[in-house]
Amino acid sequence: MPIHVLRNLGLAGLLAVTTAAHADPIQAQPASPATPPAASAIPAHGVTRFKIGSLEAAALFDGTITIANDGKTFGLGHSPAEVAAVLKTNGLRPDQLELGIQPLLVRSGARVLLFDTGAGDASFARGGHIQASLRAAGVGPAQVTDIFISHAHPDHVGGLLGSGGGLAFPNAAIHLSAPEWAAMRANKDQAALAAAIAPKVIAFAPGAAVLPGLVTAVPVNGHTPGHSAYEIASGPDRLLYIGDSAHHFVISVQKPEWTVEFDGDAPTAQASRRALLRRAADQNLRLYAVHFPYPGVGRVKAQGDGFVWIPETP
Repeated sequence: MPIHVLRNLGLAGLLAVTTAAHADPIQAQPASPATPPAASAIPAHGVTRFKIGSLEAAALFDGTITIANDGKTFGLGHSPAEVAAVLKTNGLRPDQLELGIQPLLVRSGARVLLFDTGAGDASFARGGHIQASLRAAGVGPAQVTDIFISHAHPDHVGGLLGSGGGLAFPNAAIHLSAPEWAAMRANKDQAALAAAIAPKVIAFAPGAAVLPGLVTAVPVNGHTPGHSAYEIASGPDRLLYIGDSAHHFVISVQKPEWTVEFDGDAPTAQASRRALLRRAADQNLRLYAVHFPYPGVGRVKAQGDGFVWIPETP
């Protein structure tokens, strides 16, 4: 991932979670706290369907990112051997970390909602499959009515434009927080993207009810100037799309205070990450983690001084 872009987007704040607490009645499958389950197999068609109350949802496979365990990205201030020990304990390769890229699709009546857009043709990822996944889900790009951007890092906004530089989703309003939009417009590396999407952008105040009764923004600060998670509601049922509140399903969850290079303000991001995981564990929140093993739906529970990820069985 291009570190110069990530560093340009760093700012701080305090974690603010403004949504009401609702525990989804569907229980995640039990797992051994010491050994999180392995990643689910990625279907050839790139779509895993599930429900949020009465809403139809689907995990869309866009691609993956491989990051070397070299002391430069995850666990800064800790040796690669320390990171490797945690990975090995959980049955993972000790020399690298795998991140998924899975935007979320939600249908609500005439609205077709897309949460983040994947990496596009970014060189740091094996991505760019979101359009194929959408087609497999029975959705054409012109049918998407609303896009919710968690933050402006390239693995989340890379799919906003097509290969010719035009809007990939021509009829969609693009929602992101006002601080994130201001940072994106100020970033010279994203000038062309910002100019292209500007007519479609609807910036919101952090924590706003973006689509009242359906989508509420949840500020999770420290990663970027206006990083937002999103709570998606259907009656009493909730799903919290966490964006980059946590990147890796073992390291970020079991060691939430370990620094990751992608966070603009590491101390604030660490506090935000722990607070979100604590709330999720205490309230049994159902989560959608865009970078966890596909399809990224599950819960966390407390384990020692950290937490453990429990994926939901599709």
